[in-house]
Amino acid sequence: MQRAIAAAKLADGEIPVGAIILQNGTVIASACNKKEYDNDVTSHAEILAIREASKKLNRWRLDDCELYVTLEPCPMCAWAILQSRIKVVYFGSYDTNYGALGSVIDLRTIANSKMKVYGGIMEEECNRLLKDYFKNLRKN
Repeated sequence: MQRAIAAAKLADGEIPVGAIILQNGTVIASACNKKEYDNDVTSHAEILAIREASKKLNRWRLDDCELYVTLEPCPMCAWAILQSRIKVVYFGSYDTNYGALGSVIDLRTIANSKMKVYGGIMEEECNRLLKDYFKNLRKN
């Protein structure tokens, strides 16, 4: 999760969310939110990491991979994660507004997925990133 947090800190001017994908314990993709930078609503950290991993492995099925992300995925990202067949997701902060892997809804039930999900990993540090970002945003 520390590497996902480091990726989140690179989200200059964006909501600080970072994601990494591991295959056999090796990081194969790393991304942060770039929605504003790319002018693309789909440029969430998870989507960008999935794209990077798929290019690196030359396949869309990531069934031998794990995802670490600093914020519980939204419905768009959760569905992409499910479709990519990632086997385990670890996330830091729970998203009580849009969380789609347990907080608000759990898209695994719709997909009949056995993907494992573990939330609250380094939650305090992940929460702090988000709180500081929004605090600074309100100041400006």
